[in-house]
Amino acid sequence: MERCGWAGPDQIYLEYHDTEWGVPERDSRALWEKLVLDGFQAGLSWITILKKRENFRAAFEGFEPEIIAGWGDAEVSRLLADPGIIRHRGKIEATVSNARAYLEIEDFSGFCWSYVGGAPLQNRWASLADVPAATPLSTRMSKDLKKAGFKFCGPTTVYAWMQACGLVNDHLVSCPRHAPCAAMA
Repeated sequence: MERCGWAGPDQIYLEYHDTEWGVPERDSRALWEKLVLDGFQAGLSWITILKKRENFRAAFEGFEPEIIAGWGDAEVSRLLADPGIIRHRGKIEATVSNARAYLEIEDFSGFCWSYVGGAPLQNRWASLADVPAATPLSTRMSKDLKKAGFKFCGPTTVYAWMQACGLVNDHLVSCPRHAPCAAMA
């Protein structure tokens, strides 16, 4: 059996694939952090985000939405000067407004998991070419997140986030992680 073809060759990528990607995440704050990071990834490669993830966590106060929601121009300016993260004004400002939107949702985990009926969707893709970039479900969820005030959460970003957080199991059936992730459902 071989890992999903997107994983590698960097060790950080392999570890992410083997231990985190596709594992059902139910912690609201962790789900929000991953959605923010997927928004920062838009237009870039995921390996770029993985290599900077600890810098992001430090710069964004551990992705505590209660802290970030109170930020203003001074914090945005500080982050724009931080070479350890992606210095994109729109994405940084979106993180602040997304923190505020997150706080308006009583149970973010429940909100997210409601789209899949509380259990990961189990796909059985044979090749990477079969895996969609977005789905009608990610499109609906993206629209609902935007209605709730979220930014940088288009259908493709939302689907990548759903995969990463285990809302869908998109490990290829030939991947040794497919069955263990399916068992977590």
